Amino acid sequence: MAGRQELNAVLTHRSEISPGSLVIRVVPERWQVPPFKPGQFAVLGLPPEAPRCAAADADDPLPKSGVLIRRAYSVASSSVEREYLEFYVTLVYSGGFTPRLFALREGDRLWLGPTISGLFTFDEVPPRANIVMIATGTGLAPYMSQLRTHLTAGEARRYAVIHGARHSWDLGYRGELYALERVCPTFTYLPVISRLHQAPEPWGGAMGYVQDVWQGGHVGQAWGFAPSPSNTHVFLCGNPGMVDAMVEILRPQGFREHTRQEPGEIHSEKYW
Repeated sequence: MAGRQELNAVLTHRSEISPGSLVIRVVPERWQVPPFKPGQFAVLGLPPEAPRCAAADADDPLPKSGVLIRRAYSVASSSVEREYLEFYVTLVYSGGFTPRLFALREGDRLWLGPTISGLFTFDEVPPRANIVMIATGTGLAPYMSQLRTHLTAGEARRYAVIHGARHSWDLGYRGELYALERVCPTFTYLPVISRLHQAPEPWGGAMGYVQDVWQGGHVGQAWGFAPSPSNTHVFLCGNPGMVDAMVEILRPQGFREHTRQEPGEIHSEKYW
């Protein structure tokens, strides 16, 4: 039976981005983080007996006793930095796992899967193709791993991140991404918020949705040329509604969805 003895990792860092989102770091106990590719995911687990955070809804029905509750999360840390794995997580108030994860404090133990996998990587992007990474919410996580691993100041390839959230305080990693934009002339950061009327502070960035930023030509304005299927691959990660809407926008522009059998320029991963 699964139990406390199976917990094989420690939460060593916990940073609240907003009331419903966290950045955490997890370190294996007496074993090493396995090699992985930026964009891949790991699996975290907790026992059903673990307490839920106070903000969560009641746990109904109760999970089966003795069976670890497990969920997959994209790794946000660099594949070169393997002392820990970092994750960017949103609280699902009625969920079975995240209310327990949000109740953890630094030093608490949890389960970390021994393998890291997934196909949402740059492996099948041509070396000279530029990359636009579009995300909502914590869909930004795999892009942080990719940028932290691949982005260098002298690289010719262009990168852009379009990140959408309801409020400015929900834009995780905003400070780091602005810093990357300052030191890497080939990188563009385009945050956008949809709930300006709820903002307690002035917002000078884009308003609306990530689709609006793409259709407004903001990437092309920053790069000095328009992204097209001949020079750019587009990654989509986050809300399935956003992913579907972006695919419908990109198809008439000549972008094709990528599969192993039929290579294309659109790479997508839907959260939840």
